[in-house]
Amino acid sequence: MEESDEKNAASIPGDAAPASLVPGERPTLKTISRLSGLAVPTVSRALSNAPDIGQRTKDRVQAIAKQIGYRPNRAGLRLRTGKTQVISLILSTDYDVMNQTAMLIGSIAQGLRGTDYHLNVNPSFSDDPMSPVRYIVESGSADGIIMNTTLPDDPRVNYLRKIGFPFATHGRTSIADKHAYFDFDHYRLGQLTVGEFARRSRHCILLIPPPQQQNYSQELIRGARETAEMLGTTLNTLKEASCESALEEIEASIHSHIQRFPETDALLCASTTAALGAIATVDKLGLKIGRDIDVCIREIIPLLGRFRRGILTVDEDVTRAGLFLAKAILQAIEHPQDLPLQGLEVPEIVNEFP
Repeated sequence: MEESDEKNAASIPGDAAPASLVPGERPTLKTISRLSGLAVPTVSRALSNAPDIGQRTKDRVQAIAKQIGYRPNRAGLRLRTGKTQVISLILSTDYDVMNQTAMLIGSIAQGLRGTDYHLNVNPSFSDDPMSPVRYIVESGSADGIIMNTTLPDDPRVNYLRKIGFPFATHGRTSIADKHAYFDFDHYRLGQLTVGEFARRSRHCILLIPPPQQQNYSQELIRGARETAEMLGTTLNTLKEASCESALEEIEASIHSHIQRFPETDALLCASTTAALGAIATVDKLGLKIGRDIDVCIREIIPLLGRFRRGILTVDEDVTRAGLFLAKAILQAIEHPQDLPLQGLEVPEIVNEFP
């Protein structure tokens, strides 16, 4: 830093309030320069935490920037540094919005708090999942991507790995050992819930799964099926609807199945929407949960079990997932040579609220 800048910075009390913005003035580097008495290059280096700038000067400049609402120009930042300091979260529009979306966004944002990175959320449509990924990469609008609803052989993962673009997934793929991810162990969920149904002397289970092309759906079905075969329990998988279908479609499909197979005595629901459809259908058929039929749900927010007696739940901690994914994508961006961060939440108990 130039000697004159050092003197100016030293003459500015650390707790003094900066001068007001001129009416109509935008908060820019020049604005901070005027308010602080420092040269624009010094202000820029202070905001980027350059090692040649004293801590007192950095604190002063950053305090002024915060007070006047300064935000770096993303286009200019990219030209200077090659980075946007933006992370894009791509979420399927078919996601379980009743539970996961808001919590996942909030926890990722919390994980990025205090860093230089900001979070953008982008929708993804099931008929063209590659479009938002290609747009972000080709437009250079983010430094990294977090995405969900993974497939075993996911073209988005293959594309991003091929071009070396940082990413992390909420869910695994067939090559999960090669990329950053956080996942809930749905194979274990299938084992755990079918085992609990068998312990309760339930012998004819209906699974309302996620869309079966998705990786976590295949893991859930595999865990449930293998356990049912080992315990001699019948497991049927709903074919006419998934846990992401419209509520009316779920209800109609479950109703039709139970009418065809009245021996059905347990329902395993992979989402809150599926559970709501299952509960409504059970009520319409005049069956009593916990007596005639058991209902188990993978639940993000522990609500249904508290409002309906006898419902079984398995908890999933989406907040933990979001915080981990934020850490994983930051490492993928800033330390690409390191091994990718990978996390797995393994459920262990089935809860029942009396």
